[in-house]
Amino acid sequence: MDNESSNVSQAEEIKVQANEAFKAHKYGQAIDLYTQAIELNSQNAVYWANRAFAHTKLEEYGSAIQDATKAIEVDPKYSKGYYRRGAAYLAMGKFKEALKDFQQVKKICPNDPDATKKLKECEKAVMKLKFEEAISVPESERRFVADSIDYHSIEVEPQYSGAKIEGDVVTLDFVKKMMDDFKNQKCLHKRYAFQIVLQMREMLRSQPSLVDINVPDGSHFTVCGDVHGQFYDLINIFELNGLPSEENPYLFNGDFVDRGSFSVEVILTLFALKCMCPSAIYLARGNHESRSMNKIYGFEGEVRSKLSEKFVELFAEVFCCLPLAHVINQKVFVVHGGLFSVDGVKLSDIKAVDRFCEPPEEGLMCELLWSDPQPFPGRGPSKRGVGLSFGADVTRKFLQDNNLDLIVRSHEVKDEGYEIEHDGKLITIFSAPNYCDQMGNKGAYIQFEAPDLKPNIVTFSAVPHPDVKPMAYANNFLRMFQ
Repeated sequence: MDNESSNVSQAEEIKVQANEAFKAHKYGQAIDLYTQAIELNSQNAVYWANRAFAHTKLEEYGSAIQDATKAIEVDPKYSKGYYRRGAAYLAMGKFKEALKDFQQVKKICPNDPDATKKLKECEKAVMKLKFEEAISVPESERRFVADSIDYHSIEVEPQYSGAKIEGDVVTLDFVKKMMDDFKNQKCLHKRYAFQIVLQMREMLRSQPSLVDINVPDGSHFTVCGDVHGQFYDLINIFELNGLPSEENPYLFNGDFVDRGSFSVEVILTLFALKCMCPSAIYLARGNHESRSMNKIYGFEGEVRSKLSEKFVELFAEVFCCLPLAHVINQKVFVVHGGLFSVDGVKLSDIKAVDRFCEPPEEGLMCELLWSDPQPFPGRGPSKRGVGLSFGADVTRKFLQDNNLDLIVRSHEVKDEGYEIEHDGKLITIFSAPNYCDQMGNKGAYIQFEAPDLKPNIVTFSAVPHPDVKPMAYANNFLRMFQ
């Protein structure tokens, strides 16, 4: 057997192993194996398309688009290449680009009912988008829905037996009763939901884009990562580590909603705790606290189902008020995503960001919400297709420039719930265990004790939840590709 055919057969064997890893939800391992197969035989479109699919599962849509494009270059008639690329575009909310790819799939497989169905759905989504663009009001003329709501005038029916706020003050008793109701899959009355979200808006609007947190000597502080609508795991964090209070403060570092199908319960719980005691809990914006993500990943549909259309607008407005980053005791910088495409960014620059908008596609705000660390120095393109990747040298310089010791960020699933990188100067923390009911990862949170602020990482496993699948409220069309 000559060398070339030996490589081809070896690549096929590795592809089989990669497929097995993929089936076992070990997507990182699958990517490594597909990469080995590609190195042995780069002219097989299947390997590129399969690796694209594994990247999609890890939400690395930029890398998925690159791989699917390569599959198309290798074999322009390979329908799965267009299909995978279309699905990745879709996941990024780029419906028009997705439509072109699904049109190609249909052209290559004219009699495939699945391709026909997906193309039809994609056409519908693009039409809806065009319609929304056509009727949208310019930013300068937009009225806030929050200003049109008077929650006092909303009647609470006598038969309502759920949690109630007496007067204007959100109490611990109310929060506990509400959490119990949520555990039993009962809804909160709209009057109280409006009250919590509107109070939250008032509170957040007055905060800077970068919030300083002071932890007195001898006191502790807990930082949690993404929760992603996993309400029962959020409750478990509080059972393990205590409810938020003045003496037991928390920071939740973005991505409270989407993916998990109990996002309404999560956001109302976090907001109510902040209303109850503002210094007990701090909340940062994640890339999923945005309209485009909420449209795709389930929060918008869930809000419509459990509350009302008006709440969709209201949450979008309140998410634009969330701070973008926090600094603990002038030493630990906490942000959802990561660092910047330029050197020399100072904390004062972050404080000065006008955050009251949907996240832009570039610039400081985008990078704070979307960037990821990389294992090699310098900067590289983002595997997500938004933001960038940054190395240990970038982390070191940012810390030096701002006289900081450590960066804590979230934004990425980690098998152990956390990962320490960049010479110990950067920690990723992720608090949604068994993410999407399929990743098998642990969750984690970090406890800091002042004055030394040495990170103590606690990991935990997923707890059972009612039989409601992740993305249960997402657009049917988007669920087809999950």
